[in-house]
Amino acid sequence: MTSSNRSQAVDVQRSYEIRTYGCQMNVHDSERLSGLLEDAGYVRAPAGADGDADVVVFNTCAVRENADNKLYGNLGRLAPMKTKRPGMQIAVGGCLAQKDRDTIVTKAPWVDVVFGTHNIGKLPVLLERARVQEEAQVEIAESLEAFPSTLPTRRESAYAAWVSISVGCNNTCTFCIVPALRGKEKDRRPGDILAEIEALVSEGVSEITLLGQNVNAYGSDIGDREAFSKLLRACGRIDGLERVRFTSPHPRDFTDDVIAAMAETPNVMPQLHMPLQSGSDPILKAMRRSYRQERFLGIIQKVRAAIPHAAISTDIIVGFPGETEEDFEQTMHTVREARFANAFTFQYSKRPGTPAATMDGQIPKQVVQARYERLVALQEEISWSENKKQVGRTLEVMVAEGEGRKDGATHRLSGRAPDNRLVHFTKPDAEVRPGDVVTVDITYAAPHHLLAEGPVTSVRRTRAGDAWQKRRDGRAPKPAGVMLGLPQIGAPEPLPAVAAPACGVG
Repeated sequence: MTSSNRSQAVDVQRSYEIRTYGCQMNVHDSERLSGLLEDAGYVRAPAGADGDADVVVFNTCAVRENADNKLYGNLGRLAPMKTKRPGMQIAVGGCLAQKDRDTIVTKAPWVDVVFGTHNIGKLPVLLERARVQEEAQVEIAESLEAFPSTLPTRRESAYAAWVSISVGCNNTCTFCIVPALRGKEKDRRPGDILAEIEALVSEGVSEITLLGQNVNAYGSDIGDREAFSKLLRACGRIDGLERVRFTSPHPRDFTDDVIAAMAETPNVMPQLHMPLQSGSDPILKAMRRSYRQERFLGIIQKVRAAIPHAAISTDIIVGFPGETEEDFEQTMHTVREARFANAFTFQYSKRPGTPAATMDGQIPKQVVQARYERLVALQEEISWSENKKQVGRTLEVMVAEGEGRKDGATHRLSGRAPDNRLVHFTKPDAEVRPGDVVTVDITYAAPHHLLAEGPVTSVRRTRAGDAWQKRRDGRAPKPAGVMLGLPQIGAPEPLPAVAAPACGVG
């Protein structure tokens, strides 16, 4: 047996676990990391392995508060496990790895591999090299080595999938370090995106979410300002594709042709995640957000006029440096006017390496906390009020897996309405599988979910449900990477829920 064959024989028996932190981009990257490892012969560790695996991979985020402390705390807990388990390897990738680089193995010398956001495809090679050379491998690429969609992917869902349309970001928001870690925007060719979607639909996927750090800036790299609206309309012509979503757009690039495409393309869902960040014009300027309150509310008004039942969500940062009580009240005013279905709210915290971290006017923690609580209370009231408007409506709900934590006790199932609201409904007598579609009448609303307490009106078995059942029964082929994408040159890399929207910074 050759040395390479011996290595492969060992790899076949090696298990892996991936721990993902952060946004949908990281969630989608972890699907690729799983695909790469399984393509190299690794097997997934059982759910709840909690470090009891031969390889543990941390896919990190540099945006979330105290991300580095959380990483090193988790690495510290694995150190004694590694001592007791000969051959165990630990790898750290993602945005924090791109930022901290050699610091990781200095602080945690038991880590075997550190890789960045631009070279996730190297993970199996780096693990093997670390094992053979018996020393840590730190490899951080400065630009994209391969467009991520060319890599093998282990899709977590049989019926819904992420599809990256671009990687990187050209914005310079003062609170965000992501562009420095993922690079300038690089767009995929439309034909490659559509080919990937068609391949997914042929495997049973019925819902896709288009992903980009600034998804509606798509086209800036290929010289077509209407490329994103054209892409949405093209998705509408794919047979078998029932639901299309996208995240996260930027108000600066959100144009009327996109609103028209959303309204006129039946399978583009009536849902929009539009990051606000602040309702104060001075704070938006300090954030380098190239829109103001009036522009933002104008977009919301246009979307509601074209798509009356659209559910609009957002991201908001409270306590940005220099934020006065008047600035905060402008945010509260914008929230009252926009009437978001829900909001991802964040207390500002310093991110090393960002301009905002060194700005004057850092707000005391107790002031930020008090404002945050006021904002959350207001948004909770609005979310509940907006959900109450759904009572009495008849909705088509795509059945989901793992969305209802209490479904077993309540004898219910759960799924998503077209506008992405979470719906819990009475379990029907007929078999219903994730990916199937049920029709229900909404009878009750809570701030974060809807209830359909009466009988299900109808059940539609779908190809997506068939795909889920095949996977559950072990009859589905191993999910393959879709070997499509841009030439292997470039800038940054990719991505998803619900994790928080794209880094919460769009």
